[in-house]
Formats: sequence, structure tokens, C-alpha cells
Amino acid sequence: MQRPINVDLPHRLGRDEARRRIANNIGKLESHIPGGASHVDSSWSGDTLNLTIQAMGQSVEAKIDVEEAKVHCQVMLPGILSLFAAPIEAMLNKKGGDLLLEDKRD
Repeated sequence: MQRPINVDLPHRLGRDEARRRIANNIGKLESHIPGGASHVDSSWSGDTLNLTIQAMGQSVEAKIDVEEAKVHCQVMLPGILSLFAAPIEAMLNKKGGDLLLEDKRD
């Protein structure tokens, strides 16, 4: 059974800039997943980024909706990973905006 985590990450970037930053940063996601040997597949549908994250023998589906003043993240945790929902949600709330919306342009 899957357990959803829903997190809103507020921002003041506007929809287009938030989408651009997420698109530029999604490649870094693999390095932030514990356990190594992770793989992330992503595809955009309008302002929604659909993700399939494979790590530690598990497959996690996620959806990131980019809005004008917030980014809404929904992560569906399968089976055993649902036991870690609280710390995963806390990490997303604390560091999700930094990871997804950071801008490292010179």
C-alpha cells in the first residue's frame, strides 16, 4: 500500500522562473538520495514534473506542480518506505526548496 506525502514549498519567483530552476536542478536529485545506486526518470507535462525515483530496491512516484507562488510536491511512498514518511516529509519541508529552487548561475 502506498502512502502519499504532500509538501508545499512557497516561493516568490513566479511560475516560469520556478519551473526553470527545477528543470535545471532535477539532475542533482540522485546525489541526495541515500543508499546510492539511485536513478531518476523525469518528464514534464505543462507545469507538472512527473518523477520515478528508483533507489534501494524501491520505486517511488512523485509529482511536482509548479504554481505562481508555491511548488506542490506529492510523493507516493511504497510499502516499507511508508514507515519513513515523517522524516522524509520533514526533510522535504526543510531542504526541498533549497534543492529544487536553488539558482547557481554565475
